[in-house]
Amino acid sequence: MALAQTSADFHIILGARTEEKGKAALSSIQASNGSSLKGSISVAQIDVTKLETITAAKEQVEKQFGKLDVLINNAGIIAYQESDLVKATRQSLEVNVLGQMMVTDTFEPLLKKSAKPYIIYVSSEQGSITTRLDPDFKFRQLRGESYRISKAALNMLSACHRYNFSEWENKARVIAFNPGWCITNLTGEKGREMRTKMGARDAKEPARGLVEVVLGKRDDDIEKNGMVDTDGGILPW
Repeated sequence: MALAQTSADFHIILGARTEEKGKAALSSIQASNGSSLKGSISVAQIDVTKLETITAAKEQVEKQFGKLDVLINNAGIIAYQESDLVKATRQSLEVNVLGQMMVTDTFEPLLKKSAKPYIIYVSSEQGSITTRLDPDFKFRQLRGESYRISKAALNMLSACHRYNFSEWENKARVIAFNPGWCITNLTGEKGREMRTKMGARDAKEPARGLVEVVLGKRDDDIEKNGMVDTDGGILPW
């Protein structure tokens, strides 16, 4: 939505696991923000755990636009399996890492056709090994091993793609983006209530940070490191 509010030059493709959920989300956005939307928005069904839906979404984008300028990999889960950490970690890796890897691999040909492609992995400072070992880190007491492990792996995927895709003729800009602690549907309705009570930020704030990335305003930070913080500057891997 933040991108659509920025410029009529953007066409945003909203990915959803089902077409029904995607259309419902789009209707809600249009009803709440219709007058402020400059860019257009359409829906593509895509489930990052199912390659056939990723391929179909890529074909849809290719047929309609022929290229992709910005890929925002925002799929993510927190798997709660307190009695089975291995199962929770496997589920987390399936969505938070492997699914995003498949999406980028599938859309790579369309990104190569862009004059200035961006590949953005919405990660988390919770995946930073450096901060995990910092006794003064503000979230040091949070466990969440399966989530942390998956985000650390996602950061490595971002770092690998950052290096590999720099060889493209159009040199893709690849980042891991830290949105901070936000009020989202990641942990369900109870999680939203808990986050709100504990002072989590509105998701509109990191959305504005992503807009800055897409507009090229954070290119200096990307060149320095690639682990970009929503509040400005860079973070340790």
